Amino acid sequence: MTLPQDIDMTPNAMAANDWYKDAVFYEVFVRSFADGNGDGIGDFNGLRERLDYIRDLGVTCIWLLPMYPSPLKDDGYDIADYYGIHSDYGTMRDFEDFLDAAHERGIRVIADLVVNHCSSDHPWFKDAIERGPASPYYDYFVWTEDPNKYSEVRVIFCDTEPSNWTYQPKVGKYYWHRFFSHQPDLNFDNPEVQEEMLKIMDFWLGKGLDGFRVDAVPYLIEREGTNCENLPETHQYLKKMRAFVEQHHPGAVLLAEANQWPSDVAEYFGKGDEFHMAFNFPIMPRIFMAIRKEDRQPIENIINLLPEIPADCQWAMFLRKDDELTLEMVTDEERDYMIGEYARDKRMRINVGIRRRLFPLMERNRRAIELMHSLLMTLPGSPILYYGDEIGMGDNIYLGDRSGVRTPMQWNGDRNAGFSNSDPSRLFLPVIQDPGYSYQGVNVEESERTPSSFLNWLKRVLRIRRDNPTFGRGSIQFLHPANTRVLAYIRTYQDDTVMVVNNLSRFCQYVEIDLRAYDGWTPVDLFGKIPFPKIGELPYLVTMGPHGFYWFRLVPPTVPKEHTVEAASGTYPIPADS
Repeated sequence: MTLPQDIDMTPNAMAANDWYKDAVFYEVFVRSFADGNGDGIGDFNGLRERLDYIRDLGVTCIWLLPMYPSPLKDDGYDIADYYGIHSDYGTMRDFEDFLDAAHERGIRVIADLVVNHCSSDHPWFKDAIERGPASPYYDYFVWTEDPNKYSEVRVIFCDTEPSNWTYQPKVGKYYWHRFFSHQPDLNFDNPEVQEEMLKIMDFWLGKGLDGFRVDAVPYLIEREGTNCENLPETHQYLKKMRAFVEQHHPGAVLLAEANQWPSDVAEYFGKGDEFHMAFNFPIMPRIFMAIRKEDRQPIENIINLLPEIPADCQWAMFLRKDDELTLEMVTDEERDYMIGEYARDKRMRINVGIRRRLFPLMERNRRAIELMHSLLMTLPGSPILYYGDEIGMGDNIYLGDRSGVRTPMQWNGDRNAGFSNSDPSRLFLPVIQDPGYSYQGVNVEESERTPSSFLNWLKRVLRIRRDNPTFGRGSIQFLHPANTRVLAYIRTYQDDTVMVVNNLSRFCQYVEIDLRAYDGWTPVDLFGKIPFPKIGELPYLVTMGPHGFYWFRLVPPTVPKEHTVEAASGTYPIPADS
């Protein structure tokens, strides 16, 4: 297999494959979702049986956490075989059947690909230790006799790892790891490692996988005198990775996990020739900050710092996911504020972040959580939902590491929350039983039969977003009303214009917005299709309840007569797709 050199990466060549711009992603830990064989551990057969639920939620792409053979010292991010399926999750045939069933329902599937490191149990590392420099895999890893090498590099898992180097007595040298010591880094200066990773990608994409969320991409290359992050050589290899995918598997998406400051993370899009998508890590904690401070500045400021990205690229937006609410990309003052507001108990913290689910973080404040989803759905990017958050699942801060936010999905109030028919003692993690979050009251079955549940509200929101591609594809222009508790912006795509107004305060607010540029236009509420009074030359007055929000389509005064409705105060134009 050779690395491609000349691939057409122009926007026109890629336009047909930008499905991810309109996608709604749903992050699933196979181990935690549904047990199909009664052994107390989730698997692909159980996940396949729950696909109708995921489709009906409004999800269009599932993101799988690592499903490969692994000792599971880091929930599968320590991969021992890149070409297999962990036996707890079933067989390769089970995976293929799940993939076929998802595609039949119009759901795409992407999976985690850990490129930075493997497990110390991987045959490559074992052979390197056993035979030392004589092993063909010795140079798959980074070795030194000097543990002070790369001294400018930070230790990411500062709670557990004193250094990025660990001594291997059999080899008589130290090996490099940016994460846990049982996860030796792969040596991407070695062309054979680069080639091997492309073979792995080709294998899974050939089975029908729709792309990868690529783990820890800033740390592939090491250079003395640097912090070993975001190096030009790393970007050079990522371009080869993207070109390979475009040549052999057009339509597959690459999503970068790069927890960096805005100017650095945007570099992982390249010129449209690296990743299709990247997580917007910088904005995530600032959404929490803005709501607690009741001030729009944290959100506006960070989005204004985001560089313009290539036309075929997209941000991945999220509120919570499987790991901690990371506070690496905030200032020291902001970090102290977030810890003080959201993690007063030390057991809620891990590394440089907060290990909690969304509903406990927000103290089950339904209005605030709905407002956060308004931001998630309407700010630039594609939203990612974390399994269980749609029903308001809680967490367990007494479980180790990130296990507290990876407990079994709560399907109903029966034994084991409907996750498994095994004995409760066999469950890989206990189900949530704390008051307020217990599976007897917080579960899918109860949510589905309660019209006012958060689950049913979210389904409606996702339908509205699906019907309005402006949210996934449009430009953004912030409005600047005098009331700083209100965040308002215009999203524009082709001939469509949408205005979003969010009240970040826990109190009622009114706001006057300068909309003179839209004099004569009519705001139409996207939820109820209700026309509001026309915009004039005077500031437009909007009143809002606590943590309230509006999504308006702004309709110009010249629309076909058949697209109008009679309202009590006159005739207002309604857009054609209403």
